[in-house]
Amino acid sequence: MQAPVTCQVLSLSEEGRGVASIANMLTITRIHNSVSAAAAMRRVHQLARDYATRRTAFGKLLKDHPLHMQTLARMEVETRGAFLLVMELCRLLGREESGLASQLDAHLLRLLTPVVKLYTGKQAVAVVSEGLESFGGQGYIEDTGLPGMLRDAQVLSIWEGTTNVLSLDVLRCVARSSGMVLHAYFTHVKSLLAGASSVSSLAPAVKSVDGALSELEEFIQVAASRGSNYLELAARDLAYTLARIYAGALLIDHACWKEASPHDIYAALRWCEQDLCLVVNKQKSGCYESSTAPLDTGLVYE
Repeated sequence: MQAPVTCQVLSLSEEGRGVASIANMLTITRIHNSVSAAAAMRRVHQLARDYATRRTAFGKLLKDHPLHMQTLARMEVETRGAFLLVMELCRLLGREESGLASQLDAHLLRLLTPVVKLYTGKQAVAVVSEGLESFGGQGYIEDTGLPGMLRDAQVLSIWEGTTNVLSLDVLRCVARSSGMVLHAYFTHVKSLLAGASSVSSLAPAVKSVDGALSELEEFIQVAASRGSNYLELAARDLAYTLARIYAGALLIDHACWKEASPHDIYAALRWCEQDLCLVVNKQKSGCYESSTAPLDTGLVYE
């Protein structure tokens, strides 16, 4: 008997409204991409952690070498930061889909979707690469299956928008919301930090995030008066800054949880030791001035 034929009716958007009509789909697929990035980081770290309990070098197990443990700990901090960013996106999406999202939630979801996707995609490549290195030569041998993890990770910074494309999308959503997405961002980060004010062990991390947030606010005020070209050159570093500050705030908030461990506090402290406000430090060196664009082109095509 011949199988019944089914047909699917596809609806077309109005001319010029194609991207807008698939905006929800883009949000979902970018979140899926971010989930895949966090999962890749966790998988390679788990494998490397187990390998460190079995592989002997210089007369002792890898786990007994402080330098090796430092490297794995840095990978762990990156993985935890990525995981919390992804879970925050899922929380916001869940509120939107259940009809519980506030205006602040909606603005955060719009801003953080491209930010988290681009940042975790780049994180995954770096962490998986470091993970392969932790296996020594085994990390490069095809039969182990490890090289395929790095190849798979590389697509995460490409699919559904490369890093630069998504950085420009961040600028687009800021402009189209008249800055309201940034207002929501600052409001929520400050609320996360406020909850940690009574935890003295987190004070250095809170100070770092709060200082970076203030610097970011100043940068945005200055950049707004410089024109679109200035912001476009700063877009990538701005997106990285938004991701690092937000992840720091989430790690701090998690470390305040009543079930948090001392290692949760340690992870927050380690994350916040890095350059959280990359865009300001690059601004100080003149990276976004109009004179740099032709110099960049000349450097590439000399």
